[in-house]
Amino acid sequence: MKYTQLFFQYAAQYMKTRLTYRTDMVVEIVSDLLSQAVNFIFILLVFGHTSMISGWSREEIIFIYGFFLVPFAIFGAFFNIWDFNERYIVKGEMDRILTRPIHSLFQIVLERMELESLFGVITGIAVMFYAGSRLDLTIAWYDPFVFVLLVLGGTLVYASIFILIASISFWSDSPTSIMPMMYNIGNYGRYPVNIYNSIIRFLLTWILPFAFVGVYPAAYFLGRENWYLYAFLTPVIGLVFFLFSIFMWNAGVTKYRGAGN
Repeated sequence: MKYTQLFFQYAAQYMKTRLTYRTDMVVEIVSDLLSQAVNFIFILLVFGHTSMISGWSREEIIFIYGFFLVPFAIFGAFFNIWDFNERYIVKGEMDRILTRPIHSLFQIVLERMELESLFGVITGIAVMFYAGSRLDLTIAWYDPFVFVLLVLGGTLVYASIFILIASISFWSDSPTSIMPMMYNIGNYGRYPVNIYNSIIRFLLTWILPFAFVGVYPAAYFLGRENWYLYAFLTPVIGLVFFLFSIFMWNAGVTKYRGAGN
């Protein structure tokens, strides 16, 4: 209950702050929408030269992209830790975090939240409905519950990978370029993994499981029965990786040396 109350208190204060500078918030939202539009147009351009890619139609890949946007938006809203090394380790703000009787990662999540990123959820669902209508997909009564479960699993996958990368900073406080590179690798999860070679498919499934953010869970709604096992593994993979990332974070905190000379 204490953590829940803190979350809503931080969220309320965040919204008050953002609404004070409404123009900045609107610009950020429009910027995100434009970025998503560019990716959407890219898919359309690719299919301007072909009707199928490795057995996937244009509407199916658009559907996968729409699904990917939903967990990605939730991740962007609550796990915005791309600058963890520079801000909390190099500049020493981790010292402040560790003086409070709340889990350190939870505090950072609260401090770095960007709730306007949740507009991506609306965009993703709209894209899915557009593609689904073109594909004549039917929705069972239990599909919304499955959708929520798979989205949560995909969000945990994304969050766990970046928490693990941030945890490296506890052992090595030298600035690295791993975080931006990982953001780029994460984009591969927007597309069917069978368009890549076997090494990349294995990487995106079991090492950096970004495929569980987009294509695998989306395959369930697209009726790709041969991929149902991967789809239903999404919440399991998400939970396992997230628990492992928390373990590594807690272990890393014990190695933190402070912001001394």
